[in-house]
Amino acid sequence: MAETRREKDFLGEVDVPADACFGVQTWRAVQNFPISGLRAPAVFHRAFAEIKKAAALTHKELGALDPKLADAIAQAADEVIMGRHNDQFVVDVFQAGAGTSQNMNVNEVLANRAAEILGGRRGDYKLVHPNDHVNMGQSTNDVYPTAMRVAALLMLPEFLSELRGLAAALRRKADEFRAVAKSGRTHLQDAVPVTLGQEFSAYAEAVAAAAEHVQQESAPLRRLGIGGSAAGTGVNTARGYRRVVIRRLSEQTGLSLMPAKNLFEAMQSMAPFVRLSGALRGTAIEIGRISNDLRLLASGPTTGLGEITLPAVQPGSSIMPGKVNPVIAECMNMICFQVAGNDACIAQAAAAGQMELNVMMPVINYNVLSSVQILTNGCRMLRERCVEGIEADEARCRAYLDGSLGLATVLNPVIGYHKAAEVAREAAATGKTIRQVVLEKGIMSEAELDRLLEKSLGGE
Repeated sequence: MAETRREKDFLGEVDVPADACFGVQTWRAVQNFPISGLRAPAVFHRAFAEIKKAAALTHKELGALDPKLADAIAQAADEVIMGRHNDQFVVDVFQAGAGTSQNMNVNEVLANRAAEILGGRRGDYKLVHPNDHVNMGQSTNDVYPTAMRVAALLMLPEFLSELRGLAAALRRKADEFRAVAKSGRTHLQDAVPVTLGQEFSAYAEAVAAAAEHVQQESAPLRRLGIGGSAAGTGVNTARGYRRVVIRRLSEQTGLSLMPAKNLFEAMQSMAPFVRLSGALRGTAIEIGRISNDLRLLASGPTTGLGEITLPAVQPGSSIMPGKVNPVIAECMNMICFQVAGNDACIAQAAAAGQMELNVMMPVINYNVLSSVQILTNGCRMLRERCVEGIEADEARCRAYLDGSLGLATVLNPVIGYHKAAEVAREAAATGKTIRQVVLEKGIMSEAELDRLLEKSLGGE
């Protein structure tokens, strides 16, 4: 059996792994919640440590905490901020309501490391106590939602950069394909002519708009309820604590943070995360739709549309030689489905808040951060391994266009709807193209037909 040390809380004594930085309350949570094996991401540990550091230094500034203790806690927090001790945050995502277990995991790790910095040993909390010192002036109820906000804000710049990078890549393809005329499709049936560039310009605009929506909906996260303590009243907080801790937290993280307008609302309501998740879901819907189109446009290569070619990144079958599948777009679809599922969970958890607190914060936090992470990686993957390497089959696009009954529509202004319909019916009955029927009947010259087609595509 591994070596242990004995720690005590008001429920009794517990044997904790001897080399663990965490302590008794964390170990109780590990034993109580062996649910999924999922852990909060490292950015959340960093956000928590930023708050603990800001709180310790605030209490030092306000004269409420011994400077040596405050500096040791801040130094321990810096270690976590730099990525150390991530293996010590061991509480399952599905845990005690409100995230008390997670908060105590952080408190115990920082207390034990601070004690070691001061010459003490792990498990002896006489020097630095998890509750009395690391958690001074705080409650899980204000720290956890603040950490949720900070973690999301720390992750969003990379996501927005990747999202805008994807939009830019689609825009470059729109420029590249601007002269590739093809048949449009509505109801998955032949429709009026478009260009491949026009289709890709729509994709680019949709992704760029999604990025702006996410940016807008992230703004409420900057208002923090830290300092509200257990219920929003600020019980057991030092005078001036709220103002100073937010200032320090802003300086440490480089984020523009400010106090919530109402501390009670900041603790009760998860609306900012519902709004952000809604924007993430909307982004996933758009990118999923675009991924579906890419798969459809690249279908074949001989029995599908085959208007574009996606980069071949891996063999597509264990049994069919030479088969290549649109795996990047397929993966992106799955990511988008997961984001939609995460959003449904967030909505239910946000609606489950009661009175002064929403105790479902851990699952809201996990799903928000998960959505941001997988969309970030997915957008990078889709851009680098798919969009940037897309090629157009111009000959196939033109062949479909010439054979499309949708060309009849461009004849309407010249010969009228009913005459154009007769041309379309004759083309369908004889197997001829619209162009052939028009030229054979002398309705228009080839040059006139070409000018009309160019005008229909948005040309002068």
